[in-house]
Amino acid sequence: MTDVVALGEILIDFTSQGENEYGNPIFVANPGGAPGNVLVSLSLLGICTEFIGCIGRDRFGELLVSTLNDKGVQTNGITYSEAKTTLAFVHNDQQGERSFSFYRQPGADMMLAKENIDLSLLSKTKIFHVGSISMTNEPSREATLYALKCAKQHDKIISFDLNLRPLLWESLADAKEQIEAIMHFANIVKVSEEELEFLTSTNDISIGAKQLYEKYHLQLLFVTMGDKGSYSYGEDGLVYVPGMKVKAIDTTGCGDAFFAGILYELLKRDLLSQNIKRETLKQILTFGNAMGAYVAQHRGGIPSMPTLQQIEEFILKHLRTEVN
Repeated sequence: MTDVVALGEILIDFTSQGENEYGNPIFVANPGGAPGNVLVSLSLLGICTEFIGCIGRDRFGELLVSTLNDKGVQTNGITYSEAKTTLAFVHNDQQGERSFSFYRQPGADMMLAKENIDLSLLSKTKIFHVGSISMTNEPSREATLYALKCAKQHDKIISFDLNLRPLLWESLADAKEQIEAIMHFANIVKVSEEELEFLTSTNDISIGAKQLYEKYHLQLLFVTMGDKGSYSYGEDGLVYVPGMKVKAIDTTGCGDAFFAGILYELLKRDLLSQNIKRETLKQILTFGNAMGAYVAQHRGGIPSMPTLQQIEEFILKHLRTEVN
């Protein structure tokens, strides 16, 4: 039995690392992609994971598979395409906040077809995790919906990270329609505060969170606010935990690390199908916030993900700093 199977994009993030002597930008190639980030993070925390996706028959594709294997993520669900592995150039401002440029016309991640999906992987997992990027184009859109229907038929918990990237969609209207299609399958959802406003047309988190939770009959909704912290919305309403203050270098993968931390806590505490008390939700949010804060101090998505020992040491250090 696998704990978490994820479907979606895995790609190469070219992360900015300053300039050379001629003033030209320097980029370092790091394995990334939100579903891959989540699985690596979970694997490093001791969770059994499996990836379903499509990569190119090129050196970048080889790098991605070897990285997943090295991090303990099973890759039986990976297929190959003649399209090139997708590339993303990540630009960071002085606060570590990102902007993206994608090379994906087409990218191999878009080429996943429903015929490529091994349904036995979905029947043997506790959680099936998806994002929205696999819904931007065919055939990966059809494959994603097919996998979601199969997972639902097997009564699997479905987790969904909105991960809106406007540049990858034909229009925001199309993005909203396809994202809402996944929302109807989802049990556990993570959105940023901007994504919450995108879906609900309100910047009031308490109103927007309640609206999404009730409209889609969610089990749990999580709203991230960067270094300001995070919210959860469940049966007992809204819960908030402030973020951990760190010097952010690169926020790539922070949201993925946060969500991995949430899923880890839910699995570890055996809370996937239970009503969770407010105090327990605060503890879960605190761990998720710590995961995001840890990753913000390092460059790259997958390379920044902590082991269980590293995140536990980070949390203890933060607690000591607060006391002093």
